[in-house]
This record gives sequence, C-alpha cells and structure tokens, in this order.
Amino acid sequence: MLNTEVVSLTCWMGELKHKPLYKDIYKRIKTMKPRIITCIVCLFLIGRKESYSQTNNDQKLTLRQSVEAALNNNLLIKQTDLQMKAAGVNLSQAKSNVLPDLFGTAGHGLNQGRSIDPFSNSYINQQVNYDNYNVSSGVVLFNGFQLQNLVKQNSLTYEANKMDLQQTKENVMLNVILAYLQILNNEELLQQSINQAEVTRKQVERLHVLNEAGAIAPGQFYDLKGQLANDELAIVNNQNAVNASKLTLSQLMNVPYAANVRPEKVTADTLSLNYVGDSKSLYEISVKQLAIVRAAELRQQSAQKSVQVAKGNFYPTIGLSGSFNTNYSSAASKDIAVNTIEVPSDDYVNVNGSKVSVMTTRTNFSSQKISYSDQFNNNYNTSLYLSISVPIFNRFFAKNRVALAKLDLQNAEVAAQTVKTQLSQNIDQAFFNMEAAMERYKTLQQQVTDFSESYRTAEVRFNAGAINQVDYIIAKNNVERARINFISAKYDYIFRTKILDYYQNKLTLD
Repeated sequence: MLNTEVVSLTCWMGELKHKPLYKDIYKRIKTMKPRIITCIVCLFLIGRKESYSQTNNDQKLTLRQSVEAALNNNLLIKQTDLQMKAAGVNLSQAKSNVLPDLFGTAGHGLNQGRSIDPFSNSYINQQVNYDNYNVSSGVVLFNGFQLQNLVKQNSLTYEANKMDLQQTKENVMLNVILAYLQILNNEELLQQSINQAEVTRKQVERLHVLNEAGAIAPGQFYDLKGQLANDELAIVNNQNAVNASKLTLSQLMNVPYAANVRPEKVTADTLSLNYVGDSKSLYEISVKQLAIVRAAELRQQSAQKSVQVAKGNFYPTIGLSGSFNTNYSSAASKDIAVNTIEVPSDDYVNVNGSKVSVMTTRTNFSSQKISYSDQFNNNYNTSLYLSISVPIFNRFFAKNRVALAKLDLQNAEVAAQTVKTQLSQNIDQAFFNMEAAMERYKTLQQQVTDFSESYRTAEVRFNAGAINQVDYIIAKNNVERARINFISAKYDYIFRTKILDYYQNKLTLD
C-alpha cells in the first residue's frame, strides 16, 4: 500500500514540471532535502488515508429507512397513539358499564361498656368483638338506552382516533419524502456547481499560460478568475443548502444530525409527464380514502350518538339490586341442659293440717359461646330490590344536555364540511401546481439542450480566439442557469406528484 502511494506521489510530482502553473512548485520540491520530501510523502499518505476513511464512513440512507425512523421516533405520532389508547380504554369502560357490579365489604368492631349486643339486640355491659359481612350487586335494566348509546359513541370516537393516528403517520411520511427529495435536489445542484467550477478552472489555467506569455489581454484572464470565484461561491452556498436539508430531515426523523449521511439516489430520468386523473376525480378518491376525512365523519357520527345519550335522561331508570349479609358477636352464647333435679316449689298443699311443699323439676343449664362458623351460617340474610326512578323535574338538566349535544353535533358537521372544502381547494391547488411544474420541466429540458449546444459552440470559438471572454461567460452562465433551473424543476415536479399521490392514499416509498 505504501509503495503504491509513493509511486502515485512520484507520478504526481513528475506531472508538475509539465504544467506551467506549477513549475515553480516543482522546482522548490526538487531543491528540498530527502528528509523533508519524506515528511511530505507521509503527510500526503495521511491525507489520502483520512479521505479514504471519511468516504467509507459515509452513512447510506434510503428513503424507506428515513420514513421508518421518523415513524418510530416522531413524538407527535407517539402522542397521537397515546390518545388513541386512551379512547380504547374509554370504550372498554363503556362496554363494562352494561354489566352488573359486585361489591363485598367486611368490618370488625370492638365495644366496651354498656352497648347493644349485635347478636341479641339487648343491652350488655361487657367488651364485645363483632364482625359484619356484606356482598351486594346491582345492574341497570333500563335508563333510556344511555349505556348502549355510550358504547356506540365511544366506539366511533376510538375509530376516529385511529384515523387521526393514520393521518399523523401519513403527514410525517409525506414531510420526510419531501425533505429527502430536497436533499437530492440540493446535492444535484452542488454537483452541477462543482462541474461548472471545474470547467472554469481549466479555462483559467489555460488563460494563465497565455497571459504569462503575453498572448492575451490581462482583462480576459482576470474576468475568468472572477467567474471562478463566483462558481466556488456557488459551491459553498449549495453545500450549505445540502447540510441544511440534511438537518431538516434529521429533525423530522428525531435523530442526531449527521453531515456524512448519503441519501440513496431516486431515479428521476424516467418521469411520467402525463399524470393520470384530474382534480375532480382525485377529490372523489381522497374523500373516500383519506384518513382526515374519515376521522371527521366518524366524529360527526359520534356526536349524533351523544345526542341520543343526552335524550336518555328524559326516561326513567330501572335497576335491580341484591345483597347477602351476616354477622358475628363475641357475646353470643347459648344454654345447654346439664341435668334435671326435683326441688320444692313455692306451692304447697294441706295434709292433715300441715303445709306440705309441692315438688317440681328444674333443669340446670350451662352457657356456651356460639362458634364463628355457626353464627356465620345462622345470622345470614338476603335481599332483592327493584327500583324505578322517574325524572319528574331535574332543573332542566336533561333539556340542557340535549341542547349542548345538538350544538356539538352541528359543530362536528361544520368541521367535517370544512375538512372536505379545504381538501377540495388543496387538491385544486396541488393539481394546478403539478401541471405548472410539468410544463416548466418540459420547457427547461429543451432550454438545457439549446443552451448546451450554444455553450459548446462558444467554448470552441473562445478557445480559438474567435470571441472574447464576455461572450464566453454569458454562454457559460446561460447553460449553467438553465441546468440549475432544470434540476429544480425536475424535483419540483416530483414533489407535486408525491403530494397528489398522498391525496389518493397511494403514497409509496419507491
């Protein structure tokens, strides 16, 4: 590798002595010491290595990669996706509201001193621990179909949010495509300016030799040097435009800016100059397929369901509920018979003038705590409750809710019509811009051909000394301007066709 580079440098030095502009440089190099020449060779190799490394570090970027990165990183898309998920949660809750609810409660208490025994409802004067358990459920049987209409309303809102997400993705996709094509446009302009500067530089080198020999007027040489400065300034401006368009694409992709990104070229030489369709047919297609129109229509339908939900407040509400209850008390006890004995009673009989007590039987009992499980089973009770609530007067709540819902519906209808009207106007404008760009492209294509032939003739005549530098610069500027305009017209036409493809929902990455 080193030997090859040294040979290349040696050849380059050998060529210097044959070029008048570099004779002085060659003489200086020849008078240098070998050690200095070795340093120059090393610096030359390092520069070549850095240039080679920089070329290999260029990041290739395709249009599809750009769009995919933007769709994954764009914060607006993420925010819209979160809004869609929130609408999905609301829809899930609306569906769940139709189902019966179920609640369970458990409580534990401690009483000291005089209190009511929750088991016997009698007063006691001792410490009592008690527990209460309850399971209840309720379901709305009828409330003017509000629950059912809420499900439909939230379903339409969720679908509208899905369309919003699709619309946001399509907008980002379109903006990335336009930014990507803008880079290609600016890179072609940069290459055009580099080519023009190279042509001018060769003429400056030729005129320098002639001017040194006194074969031309000095003004001719300096006029061409001024033109070379203009061409080099154009290179700087176009390079800045390339970097600016890369920055724009990086911001749309939400990735760090990298100046070494190299977008893949898009073939534009086989452009179709007969775009199929007209503005009316494009509008009819876009109204049916474009996400923004579909979202507006879905929100209009959702607003219609909202009116039906509000009207449900005029109807009675029928509900069914039930519960299961039981409790426990530490004071609860029961008596258990132990034995039976005969004992004298308070009654007596006269026997021969003597009072003899009447014997009676008495059962002895012992107190025993009732177990937790026995109380749980013995104390339960159930209930079933059917309720009907009739709205006789609710301070015009239902009436005002319906009025507000109707206003929201009218607003949704106006918004949907506004979207369609703006869409029709935008398509008309986009189709007009496309046709204008197409005609400009055709005209400039012919102009480039004509000015290229004119410049070729002027260059031959200028080299032969038949015309002056002014005529040559005019011819050169004419063809350069025509080529620059043609490049801009070409990509402008591509821009316009992509926008029309977007309106037809057939935007591709090809």
